Amino acid sequence: MTAVPTVPPPTAGTTRATGRSGVRAWTVTALLMVFMMVNFADKSVLGLAADEIRADLRLNATQFGLASSAFFLLFSIAAVVVGLAADRVSPKVLLLVMAVLWSVAQVPAAIGGGLTVLVVSRVFLGAAEGPAFPVAQQATLAWFPDHRRNLPGALITLGVTLGVIVSAPGLSWVIQHHGWRAALWILAAAGLVWVAAWATLGADGRHRTAPQDTAACPSTRTAPPYRRIFASRTWIGATLAYFTSYWAVALMLVWLPSYLRNALGYSAHEVGIVVVAPWTIGAVALLAQAGITGHLMRRGVSTRRARGWVGGWLLALGAACCLALPLVDAAAAKTVLVALGFGLGGSYATIAATTVTELAPPARSGGALGTMNAVVTAAGLAAPIAVGALVDTQGSGGYQSAVLLSGLLLAAGATASFLLIDPARDMARLCS
Repeated sequence: MTAVPTVPPPTAGTTRATGRSGVRAWTVTALLMVFMMVNFADKSVLGLAADEIRADLRLNATQFGLASSAFFLLFSIAAVVVGLAADRVSPKVLLLVMAVLWSVAQVPAAIGGGLTVLVVSRVFLGAAEGPAFPVAQQATLAWFPDHRRNLPGALITLGVTLGVIVSAPGLSWVIQHHGWRAALWILAAAGLVWVAAWATLGADGRHRTAPQDTAACPSTRTAPPYRRIFASRTWIGATLAYFTSYWAVALMLVWLPSYLRNALGYSAHEVGIVVVAPWTIGAVALLAQAGITGHLMRRGVSTRRARGWVGGWLLALGAACCLALPLVDAAAAKTVLVALGFGLGGSYATIAATTVTELAPPARSGGALGTMNAVVTAAGLAAPIAVGALVDTQGSGGYQSAVLLSGLLLAAGATASFLLIDPARDMARLCS
């Protein structure tokens, strides 16, 4: 959806378009990119410390998978609740509260305790971080009209990959030399530093309160009910495709470091370096996708192709790499295929967020994004448990089975992206 030609005076807390609003928009975007970096550093720490935590707390693979999945127990519920609230409450305030809560959530496990403390801490952390991505996307995209949203949307998602790329080597070193609990203290401090910066420089964008584009909806200014948005083929297609992509992301966070150590023979130090490979590939894919999509949209190509088809090809290429894993034997070749498969397959988030933001009017974007995120992140609840069970029953061979399962899911996601996403078609139906 594009911005309307004339935007009414903003309500309190919403920044008006001025000569300086462009600088403020990119400042907010940069801060929210860092926000997502801290968010995913929080998520990645258990995967980086998997062997140390299992040894310290005497856990088998299934138990560790359950502890990791605990993070997502309230994650989805919080995403829906806060996503709906973001349509009425200032995203600046919501983001500030979330960052404070997730910093506090690190403290109990950092102090000490066993499996119960770790699980409760991760459940609380997941509840605080569940709405982070949809609210960050909404807060960022509210500063830009639809035709300029691809790059800022990609940068927020880039924060996800940069969070792991930047933090993994340092956190791995801390875990090896000072223990995994010390890493939690560092993450809690990083969250509080971000809180101070956001309280000073954060703001809500002017497109947050803009009415629905009357060019797209000439017959009505009334926002459609959520049930009609959720029943649209575009919302369903974007959500299904993003679910399969998030499955790959969850495995990268929780089990990829263990796979590299226990199945491919990398040392703990090497893992801290090699584990960033799929995230680096994902970062390149995100920026390339943003550039290609923006170029196609400027040429007048429909978003069905510019977003749905481009995203579908990302998932399809990721699926092909994952499914090719049994065809190679060398550890280096397997590493390359897994990095490409998960890096490309895990890069769908920007496509999903910008597509749903285009589909839903501003008064419904928070709820539409939050509910999508809730469905999608159920993959984070299921994937770690599934892989833990595979590893316990199949040994190191369970990791390869997990990669093949991911490939099949990514192929299904690609199909959904190609066949179901068509925002123009569904916007016309929503506005009728």
